[in-house]
Amino acid sequence: MKKTFLSTHPKHKAERWVELIKHEIKKYLNRERRKALPEGADYWSFDCRVGEDETQAVTVFTSEINKHIDAAAAKQLDAVYVEILARAFQHQPRPDADSAE
Repeated sequence: MKKTFLSTHPKHKAERWVELIKHEIKKYLNRERRKALPEGADYWSFDCRVGEDETQAVTVFTSEINKHIDAAAAKQLDAVYVEILARAFQHQPRPDADSAE
């Protein structure tokens, strides 16, 4: 998902519009997590970037997307760019797993 969300909407108040944006992102993440994993992978990881536009977007963790959207709304920015790319991963054993036994 690479999308620029405008900060205003003619039918919704600003606070409600921010919540609708967050809900759309949450729906997208859940939809991606439900997809079948490729062979050899056991979880989905997401590369996320958020910013005023594509050139100013910074890399963030999935859990920090809502904070950045709230910050953009507080600054009254015209738009918020959100990029979320899903990647399949295989868990790696912890290096200290052998010493615990």
